Amino acid sequence: MAKKIIKVTQIGSPIGRPKDQRATLIGLGLNKMNRTSELEDTPSVRGMIKKVAHLVKVEE
Repeated sequence: MAKKIIKVTQIGSPIGRPKDQRATLIGLGLNKMNRTSELEDTPSVRGMIKKVAHLVKVEE
C-alpha cells in the first residue's frame, strides 16, 4: 500500500507567535513564507498541522 503524502504550505508569518508554534513550523520543514513541504500523512504530522492551522494551507 502506498504511503499518503500531504502538501503543506506556509501562508502566515510566525512573527509575534509563541516559540512552540515557531518550533512546530520548523519541525514541518517550513520557515519562510510560501515555502512548501511534502510530508507523510501520519497522526503526529496531523497534530503538528492542527497546532499551526492558522499559519499553513494543506493539500491532500
